[in-house]
Amino acid sequence: MKKLLGIIGMVFLLFACGTTGKQHSAKQNLANEERDTLSYEQRRKYNYFFLEAVRLKQKGEYDAAFELYKHCLDIYPGSAPALYEISQFYMVLGQEQKGEEALKKAVRSDESNFWYKQTLAAYYQRKRDWAKAIAVYDDMAHQFPSRLEPLMALVDLYNQTKSYAQVVSVLNRLEELDGKSEQISMEKFRMYLLMDNQEQAFNEIESLSKEYPYDLRYQTILGDVYLNNDKLEEAYAVYQRILKEEPGYAPALLSMASYYKQLGKDSLYRQQLDTILLNEDVESNTKMEIMRQLILQSEQTTKDSTQIVSLFKEILDRPQQNADLAMLCAQYMITKHMEKESVLVLNQVLSLDPENKPARLQLLSYAIRDNNLDEVIRVATPALEYNPDAMEFYYYLGLAHYQKEETDKAMEIFQQGLKQVNEKSDKGIVSDFYAILGDLYHSKEMKAEAYAAYDSSLVYNPNNIGTLNNYAYYLSVERTNLDKAEEMSYKTVKAEPENATYLDTYAWILFEKKRYTEARIYIEQAMKNGGDSSQVIVEHCGDIYYMSGEKEKALEYWKKADRMENKEEDGATPRTEAELKRLKRKIALKKYIE
Repeated sequence: MKKLLGIIGMVFLLFACGTTGKQHSAKQNLANEERDTLSYEQRRKYNYFFLEAVRLKQKGEYDAAFELYKHCLDIYPGSAPALYEISQFYMVLGQEQKGEEALKKAVRSDESNFWYKQTLAAYYQRKRDWAKAIAVYDDMAHQFPSRLEPLMALVDLYNQTKSYAQVVSVLNRLEELDGKSEQISMEKFRMYLLMDNQEQAFNEIESLSKEYPYDLRYQTILGDVYLNNDKLEEAYAVYQRILKEEPGYAPALLSMASYYKQLGKDSLYRQQLDTILLNEDVESNTKMEIMRQLILQSEQTTKDSTQIVSLFKEILDRPQQNADLAMLCAQYMITKHMEKESVLVLNQVLSLDPENKPARLQLLSYAIRDNNLDEVIRVATPALEYNPDAMEFYYYLGLAHYQKEETDKAMEIFQQGLKQVNEKSDKGIVSDFYAILGDLYHSKEMKAEAYAAYDSSLVYNPNNIGTLNNYAYYLSVERTNLDKAEEMSYKTVKAEPENATYLDTYAWILFEKKRYTEARIYIEQAMKNGGDSSQVIVEHCGDIYYMSGEKEKALEYWKKADRMENKEEDGATPRTEAELKRLKRKIALKKYIE
């Protein structure tokens, strides 16, 4: 038994912790023994063992606690607290019959304990023994007339047994305790309909509206109940009465639209919807719900977006409470591939809600796709104020300035973005930030800062291929720390063995280390994988052939490089005049020049 109890200990803990706290404390249990037939010595022993059992149970020593509770019952078989506790052990052990018997004994021993009875009733409910559960809850409802829980449980149980008259009776008792409410009246209405008592059903809703004569919501509910049960004349009369009292009342206007729709009067239905959608006093949420319904209806029938878009435009031409409708319109246009039209609406969204990140990102994506650097800057710049923790805006804004050769501004943006880094930041993105910052520093001949930025990039992502390649190449150009350069460059070649740029970098590092045979292998691979279209790689190929002893081939590649257009390659700036002059000198002298 001890082994079994130890295994189920954690299960019991979860089960017991949810109930023990509200049922009784140990001291209350000892104080509330009603029929104390024990002698002084028996009482002393019982108290000691019961409190010790409680302590052991709280420590998780369930096997020992179980034995002590049994010992308590040996001393005092009628102890309600001990019977209750032992019943829970039996339930967890799967010995439900013993658990039920102990629980019933606990209830008989302490009839005044609400929680014992609640536990017993809930047990019967779980077993779907509706009759026994109802009996216990009904007894509780009479014994504890001010408690709502037994009545709520009875409503559910009588529904399960289709005892609709009893449901109504319990709901009436709930109303006496808690007052008339929409939920209770609607449930009674439903019960009366199930009992085929329509007159009483509608009387119930009318009674609710009379209870709150100045609350137009209940009046509207009455009309909706009539409408949903094909009492069209009665529904119309209620709606007109409401609108006469308050012409702009949105729920009644919406119900009138439903009324026209049910009658099949489509033109009046549309007209009524327009009245709501173009009414500035109607809440945005109501308009949103209507537009969603119209979109769904359109998709299920004609799929014609013209009417939907036209209606959106009419709505958005008026003052807006918030950006919700504009955002819904933009999303609809995007799904309909109306990107050009969506741009205007997305900008309207941002004018209403500058912090709307999805709208700003959508506009940014269009600008990036079109390589519209000025638009990238226009969209992303305000985001640094409204979405300061969104790293993507710093990234694309910095790149836009970089591509416009506004290096100082680009550096400022990336440095500002890095100030937003915290423990939750995406390490890959942070690594890219440092990588670009390293490139920027290097372009300004700030080599120490560049290498520090590259090191930081590799701290956040040791496998950042772009960082590894650029870092390695710049080290090789300066002929410093070539072992480190080779190690980094080899990682890039291993990761992307057909990347001409990475192959060229690795070949050049081997060249600088005077390992010309190996360098030739990798430069040839670079040329086969598209490097023959790069002026730099073609010239490198000539250099490597020259140092490998093939001077004629070297001259051939230098001449080819000289004929090629001097242009930006892989984000790098075009070659300097000094570099181009050096290439011509190689050709003229027919030899390699460092």
